[in-house]
Amino acid sequence: MERSILIIYTGGTIGMKQDPVDFTLKPFNFGQILSEVPEIRKFVCRVDTYSFSPLIDSSDAQPEFWIDLARLIKKEYANYDGFVVLHGTDTMSFTASALSFMLENLEKPVVFTGSQLPIGMLRTDGKENLISAVEIASAADEQGRPIVPEVTVFFDSHLYRGNRTIKYSAENFWAFRSENAPALADTGIHIKYNIDEIRYPKQYGTPLKISETLDTDVAILKIFPGMRENMVRALVGTKGLRAVILETFGSGNAPTQKWFLDIISEADRRGLIMMNITQCIAGCVDMEAYATGIELKKMGVVSGYDSTLEAALAKLFYLMGKYANNDDVKRELNKNLRGEISI
Repeated sequence: MERSILIIYTGGTIGMKQDPVDFTLKPFNFGQILSEVPEIRKFVCRVDTYSFSPLIDSSDAQPEFWIDLARLIKKEYANYDGFVVLHGTDTMSFTASALSFMLENLEKPVVFTGSQLPIGMLRTDGKENLISAVEIASAADEQGRPIVPEVTVFFDSHLYRGNRTIKYSAENFWAFRSENAPALADTGIHIKYNIDEIRYPKQYGTPLKISETLDTDVAILKIFPGMRENMVRALVGTKGLRAVILETFGSGNAPTQKWFLDIISEADRRGLIMMNITQCIAGCVDMEAYATGIELKKMGVVSGYDSTLEAALAKLFYLMGKYANNDDVKRELNKNLRGEISI
């Protein structure tokens, strides 16, 4: 049976062409993608396209856009075997992380990709990224089931779980990395799938659901030497705040100054959700390793384990939208819901 793929163009560099007159970059009609990348015609599958209107600069990607994207995938879910989402690189990891939580009971590939150079330029990385993303999204096993039924990011020969990625470079073609989780696939002469690392549904046939309620009452406090008490107190005391992500040193360490610990303790008494993630690109929070981590844990701070900032934020938005009670959110934060943490 012929496979079918929907390419969703949301915006970003990959959909730009250089104007031959003034040499500025301008979006082209993405309905003509097959003329730009004729290699796609060689796939034994149907490839359709959909463009957002207006296009979204990824720097402007907000939760409302995530909801629109999730709704589109749900609307077309029965019509296609997989989806390729073309997205600007700046916030691709945020959007991929969010969709990984919002698309509940997902059984089909949703592959995010893009490019560092526009698809109309000679040295573009866009063609290879797009071609490989389509091939991965259409790949099926002997039973006709998708090989990678997850929300993923494909870039520069590597396929990663979306909620494990960070944007690593603004200049290199290897724009994304996933330091705490291995690649789900690598492309060379052949595509090599890391089957043991791919998450598969426990039961097939469950209808796709989307979570359209996201609570964004979250603040991020990056710990740094020289923090001032009044600034930390002002941020943690923001009216309407439900959660604070603490970006701590190393394996989850923070200052031991009394004023800082007092603020954290007061926040816990007020019922705030506090989540501890490391500033390091690689590694895990271990709140049992050092005195400050132990103290934060006693004060009710929840470990983010080896979560990226992008995944931690998306997970909080999702869970806070789902549960009105903060204790319920804290309970769910400790669970590995979509492969976002290594427990």
